[in-house]
Amino acid sequence: MELDYVKLKEIKPVLAGYIRESQTLLKSSVVPGDNVIHDVRVLMKKSRSVLKLAGNQMDNNFFKLDILAFREVGRIMCSWRETSVLRKTFKELRKEYPEIFSGLNENEKLISLMHKPEPVQEPSDDMKTGLEKIDKLLNKAGYRIRFQTMDKLDPQLLLKELESTYIIVVDAYLTCRNNPKADNFHEFRKKVKDFLYQLYFFRPLNSSVVKSLEKRLVNLTQNLGRYNDYAQLVKALDYKYIDGTNIPAMDELIVKIRDKQDRYLAKVWPSAYKVFCPGQKLVNVLGFKVLII
Repeated sequence: MELDYVKLKEIKPVLAGYIRESQTLLKSSVVPGDNVIHDVRVLMKKSRSVLKLAGNQMDNNFFKLDILAFREVGRIMCSWRETSVLRKTFKELRKEYPEIFSGLNENEKLISLMHKPEPVQEPSDDMKTGLEKIDKLLNKAGYRIRFQTMDKLDPQLLLKELESTYIIVVDAYLTCRNNPKADNFHEFRKKVKDFLYQLYFFRPLNSSVVKSLEKRLVNLTQNLGRYNDYAQLVKALDYKYIDGTNIPAMDELIVKIRDKQDRYLAKVWPSAYKVFCPGQKLVNVLGFKVLII
C-alpha cells in the first residue's frame, strides 16, 4: 500500500500570530478604520475556528475562555462596522440607479444612510471602553496560549475534527437548499468559513488541491457575503411588501436588490454542490489517499 508521509502546519504559532496581528492593527491608529475593524474581526473568526479544530486536545478551561474572548472581541467591534457597510452598499445602488433614487429623496431612512459622519480624531467614550476591553481580552488570550501545550496534537484527531466541520457545512448547505432564506444563507456562510480557516492547516496533504479548494470557498463566502449585505440593507430600510402602501420607487429598488441577490446565489450553488454534495467523503474532496503523519 502506498503511504503519504506529511506534516501538518503547526497550530500554536499561527494562532499566536493572529492575536499579535490583531493587536498591531488596533495600535496602528487612535481610531480604528473600517479596514482595521474588518481585518481584526476576520482574525478573531480564524482564531475561533482554529481553537475548534484543536479544542478536544486542549485544556478545556483555557479553550472555553479563549473561544469566549475571541467571540467577545468580534461582538464589540460588530456595531462599529455595520453602518459603514450599509452606507457603502447603498452608495453603489444609488450610483447604478439614479433614476430610482430621484423618487426617494424624502425617505428618512435613506437620508440617514446617505449622511456620512465627519471623520473623528478621537474615539468616542463607548469605543474607548470597547478598545480597552479588547486589549485586555487579547492580552489574556495571548498569555494563555503562550503556555498552552500544542506541540503533541494528534493529526488524526485534527483530521477527524475537520471532517466533523465538513459534515456540519454539508448540513447547513442542505438546509439552505431546502429552506432558502437569509438567516440560513448567513449560517451557511459562517460554517463554510470555519471549514475554510481550518483547511489551511491541511495544505501539506495535497497543496495544489487544497489551495484550489480554498480559492473556491473564498469566492463562495464572498458571494454569500454580498447577498447578506443587501439583506441587511433591506432590513435597515424596514421594507415590507404590502400591496399599494409603498411608493413605486421603493418597490422598484427592492426588486433591483432582489435581482442582485439572485445573481450572487446563482454563483454560489454550482460551486457549493461540487464541494458539499451529500454522500461525498472529505478525503475525496481533499484528494489524498492515506495519511500518516
